[in-house]
Amino acid sequence: MSTVGTTSGGVRFGFIGAGWIAHRALAPAVHAADGAVLQAAAARDADRAASLEPAGRSYGGPDGYRALIADPEVDVVYVNLSNEGHRPWSLAALEAGKHVLCEKPLGLDAAEVNQMIGAAERAGRLLVEAFWYRWHPRTRRLEELLAAGDLGPVREMEADFSFDGRTEQRMAANYRLDPERGGGALYDVGCYSVSAAHTVLGTDLRVAGAQAVIGDTGVDLTTTARLRAGAGPHRDAVALALCGIAIPDRQVLRVTGGAATAEFTGDGGQTGEAFTSWHTPSSLLITTPDGAVREERFPPVDPYRVMVEAVAAGVRGEQAFLLGPQHSTEVVRTTDAIRAAAVPVP
Repeated sequence: MSTVGTTSGGVRFGFIGAGWIAHRALAPAVHAADGAVLQAAAARDADRAASLEPAGRSYGGPDGYRALIADPEVDVVYVNLSNEGHRPWSLAALEAGKHVLCEKPLGLDAAEVNQMIGAAERAGRLLVEAFWYRWHPRTRRLEELLAAGDLGPVREMEADFSFDGRTEQRMAANYRLDPERGGGALYDVGCYSVSAAHTVLGTDLRVAGAQAVIGDTGVDLTTTARLRAGAGPHRDAVALALCGIAIPDRQVLRVTGGAATAEFTGDGGQTGEAFTSWHTPSSLLITTPDGAVREERFPPVDPYRVMVEAVAAGVRGEQAFLLGPQHSTEVVRTTDAIRAAAVPVP
């Protein structure tokens, strides 16, 4: 993989968008990362872009995004916009010869994602969907256990991610409630559940049933789905997925195999953040059919930083764990199928 060009400070990231995730998570991650530098930032308000503390230029106004994409000192464009902006600005960056790290969901449907992947292939550039939980050491450990067959054939798994947006005043005008901007639970947090199901069960997942609670604005506030694995070592295993943006907070990732069950928990085995463990201790509980329990503990880590360092390594042509286009394709195809199959319920 060739690079656009790097400085002695590392691979140079340019941010499009300066929202909550950029301010609280990604900008600090890039600033702390080895081999990366936050070179430039663009937002509707140039002062807001400057608040990310880029080493180079801050861009604002209606042409700010395009100015950043044209900046010769930017190697990787990080797209941190509401969901409808992911495809057009990722395409613009790729066509300008930049690598792209894009927030999830990568696109609003399979056609969008395929278009983006095609653009990345033509440009010879990285296109990485920012499923940051996949870089957490606990998630990587689960993948090791699955690859080694330590859990046995998977029989069932549960992947839930919900939060109660009704308690947040900012949700009243939030894009998550706007169907024209890619709103809804399945787009926002359901993609994590579907990503986890593919991570555990493989490529071939089929929708065996789905339901959705639709809110007043027309987006799904809650979606539940039952998925079944097709070909592969876990054939016929069932994945139960739940996502919600207006129900109580819940994060679960539990995998039940013939030899053992693995569950993501907080430190000490307490209920924890299965997908959003960030700067806090976490654990992986492994329980065998005879009731024996082994707890593997993981120290606090910033998976955003690990992700940024991996992307930077990939840009330099080094070996690194990166989510490739296949995973993004699998996830969007399954979320499309869930959306098509979902039966509205009160």
